[in-house]
Amino acid sequence: MSDAYRPLACDLYDYLEIACMHRYRLRIELVDGGELQARALTTRTEPSKEEFFVVQSEAGEQRLRLDQLLAITPLDPGASFGRVLLGNRPC
Repeated sequence: MSDAYRPLACDLYDYLEIACMHRYRLRIELVDGGELQARALTTRTEPSKEEFFVVQSEAGEQRLRLDQLLAITPLDPGASFGRVLLGNRPC
């Protein structure tokens, strides 16, 4: 990706970790206007310090760069949080 990576705020990163821990199905909104439904798997940090949200969708496993995420909404009943807007405030 050609844009410089902007880290996600720590308090918002926690929601991604919770989603992964519970393997929530999510509606994921992207900053480019795209949207997908996928199951949260894990997060990864590359040697370049870029961080990714790894999800499983019908298209297979995908890596989504965290600063390209606009919002996540759990689709599972009883999820511990609702729609979360993700910003670009660093830790």
